[in-house]
Amino acid sequence: MAYERILLGMGNPLLDISAVVDEDFLKKYDIKPNNAILAEDKHLAMYDELAAKGNVEYIAGGATQNSIKVAQWMLQVPGATSYIGCIGKDKFGEEMKKDCTKAGVNVQYYEDEKAPTGTCAVCVVGGERSLVANLSAANCYKSEHLKRPENWALVEKAKYFYIAGFFLTVSPESIQLVAEHAAANNKVFMMNLSAPFICEFFKDVQEKALPYMDYVFGNETEARTFARVHGWETENVEEIAIKISQLPKASGTHRRITVITQGADPVVVAEDGKVKLYPVILLPKEKLVDTNGAGDAFVGGFLSQLVQEKPIEDCVRAGCYASNVVIQRSGCTYPEKPDFH
Repeated sequence: MAYERILLGMGNPLLDISAVVDEDFLKKYDIKPNNAILAEDKHLAMYDELAAKGNVEYIAGGATQNSIKVAQWMLQVPGATSYIGCIGKDKFGEEMKKDCTKAGVNVQYYEDEKAPTGTCAVCVVGGERSLVANLSAANCYKSEHLKRPENWALVEKAKYFYIAGFFLTVSPESIQLVAEHAAANNKVFMMNLSAPFICEFFKDVQEKALPYMDYVFGNETEARTFARVHGWETENVEEIAIKISQLPKASGTHRRITVITQGADPVVVAEDGKVKLYPVILLPKEKLVDTNGAGDAFVGGFLSQLVQEKPIEDCVRAGCYASNVVIQRSGCTYPEKPDFH
C-alpha cells in the first residue's frame, strides 16, 4: 500500500482539560486570550479548578498529535500515519494510546517511569481558546528512543515529517536527526512556528532547524513575532511569509513554502517570492464552539492532500475544510467520516 506510514509526526502528547471560563478566570491566572504558554507555578492550582467545573471535558491533544490524527481521518487509510512522543505510565497515558490507536494512527510512545502524562489547560472564553501546557512526561522525550531500530524504521519508512515548534523545547536533537535524514533522502520536512514564545525564547534551536524546513506553518501573530525577533521592520504578513520562504535552505531539492493562517482572513501561501491568498470557509459566530485545535486541524487537512501529491490549492482547501469542522466541535475532534471532495 502506497500510503502506509507515509507521514510521521513527533511532538508533545498532552491530555486537554477543556472548560468554558470567564474573563476573571483568565485575569486570576494571568492568561492572555488566544495565546499558548507553558505552565508556571502560579498556574498549577488552575488545573484542579478547571477539573472541578461542571462543563469540563478531557480530550487527547497536543499540537502535532492533533494534526496527525486529522490527517489520518482525512486520508481514511489505516496506518498511513505514525506519531512519536512521551507519556507517563498512568490512566491518562492509557486513554491517549487508546484514542490514537482507535483513530488509526500508529503510535510509538516513549513511556516515562516517573512523570505523569502531560496535560494542557484549555480555557475557552467566547469561543476563543487560551492554552497553558503542563508538559510533565512530554518533556522527558529522549532521542535514544527515536534511535531504537523499531522507531527509526518509522523514520526510514516515512516520506513526510511534521513537527510542531513546541517540540523544540523538549528534544531539539531528535528534530535535528529527522531533519538531516529528510534532507539527505529528499524527503519533506515541515514545522510550525506554533506560538509567539517559541519564536522569542527558543530562537536558537528554531534557527538551527529552519534550514531544513520545506514547509513552515504558522498564524499571523506568530509570523509577526518571528519578524520582530529577527529585526524585520514589517508587520505585513504577506511580506513576512515571503521572507521566511527565502531564508537559507539545507537542501535544494524542495523550495520552501510558507503557509500562514489568519483566522477568518485568507490563508497566505508564499513560494518563489510570490504570495497567493486563499479564502477560508466563513462560519457564523453562533456555530463556533471553540477554536481549540483549529490551526492543528488546518495542518492535518493540508498534509492529507500533500502526501497524495495534490496541488497546493487542494491542500489549503482541505486544511480549511478540516479546521471548519473542528471549530464547530469541542477540542480537536471530528465526525466519523470526512465529507471532503
